[in-house]
Amino acid sequence: MTAVARAARFVPSPAGIGLARYVVLRNVTAFRRAWLLLLSGFVEPVFYLFSIGVGLGALVRTVTTDSGTVVPYAEFVAPALLAASAMNGAIADSTYNVFFKLRYQRLYDAILATPVGPRDIAVGEILWSLMRGALYSAMFLAVAWVAGLVHSWWALLAVPAALLVGLAFGAVGMFATTFMSSWQHFDYITLAVQPMFLFSATFFPLSTYPEALQWLVAATPLYHGVALERSLVLGEVSWGLLWHVGYLAALGVVGVVGTSRRIATLLLT
Repeated sequence: MTAVARAARFVPSPAGIGLARYVVLRNVTAFRRAWLLLLSGFVEPVFYLFSIGVGLGALVRTVTTDSGTVVPYAEFVAPALLAASAMNGAIADSTYNVFFKLRYQRLYDAILATPVGPRDIAVGEILWSLMRGALYSAMFLAVAWVAGLVHSWWALLAVPAALLVGLAFGAVGMFATTFMSSWQHFDYITLAVQPMFLFSATFFPLSTYPEALQWLVAATPLYHGVALERSLVLGEVSWGLLWHVGYLAALGVVGVVGTSRRIATLLLT
């Protein structure tokens, strides 16, 4: 069997996506009475926007992007925090929540008593984390627009772009979670996410970093999400954005395939 054929067994078919929707609906029902908790991940980036983007922006005033455009600092930071919103939403569901359901609640064992299979569980949970990330991003974009930080019609594509960011982080986050056996292991998630949030060209252009570190920053998934969102919100659209789209999409596919394999191994053996 070829590598493509082997991978195809774990890539969701239309029928698989149809069954995965029941996992999504289960999450929607579970959060019906906890909608404040659902929206909590949206608050942190907004605080950063007004404390750093607007507050520090009063001192920094303007910043030159890597493409050479001079923009107010708040407009520079806002798209990066939009990408961070998508990351936060996807990570919250695909790591902590999935771990509880898998190791303690044993929810997935119960689900397997229905026609829903391991691959459907993986796809459903990733779809839900993607939806949560998109919700945070849409709300954040609305706040940025009301604050007068959005001026380009290309910004309408920022929410679909956030779906890619959510896919990449949600799929890889859930894949990593399947290897964890205790809550202490989530320190590794924090160790990975927090530096990315602070240093993925979120608050400063990539060109301000030492040359020896620029390649490392440019290799992080959040950097590609930040670069994509910033280009769309600022209207700096070019064919080069396809590289960011391809990177995030490829990472999402790897995460979906890996998660499907791991879920099947954990639940059926």
